[in-house]
Amino acid sequence: MAKTKVFVSYDHSEDALYKYLLQAWDANEDFDFEFDSRGPNIPIDSDDSAVIKASLTKLLKSATHLLVIVGEKSSTSDWIGWEIARAKQDDIKLKLAAVKLNKTNITPAGLLNVGTSWATSFERDRIVDALKEAKVGY
Repeated sequence: MAKTKVFVSYDHSEDALYKYLLQAWDANEDFDFEFDSRGPNIPIDSDDSAVIKASLTKLLKSATHLLVIVGEKSSTSDWIGWEIARAKQDDIKLKLAAVKLNKTNITPAGLLNVGTSWATSFERDRIVDALKEAKVGY
């Protein structure tokens, strides 16, 4: 059986530490985490965004799941909003999972009422459980 391939969406300027933790866990035999490498300061409406969006779309299409790391500024991130919306489009349709870094962080609107599977904390086993329970609920 093929590995579950997970595209990770996160705020590059605020939550990169959590990306590094996931990379350390990438040795998990059940999951393969994918990260995009765009810079944190490229506006979504800039001339460079089309190239970035094409690259991200390619990564999203190769994934089976979208894991959103919900930090303090995630709900206002244009890039996270775009990645969630793109992951739900008919040509991709990823299973959605998310984890809040703090329970007071606001959930990005795209994750609401779509059957998102939530990890109860940023711990390896909780995230793996959320990914295993994730489904396409939209």
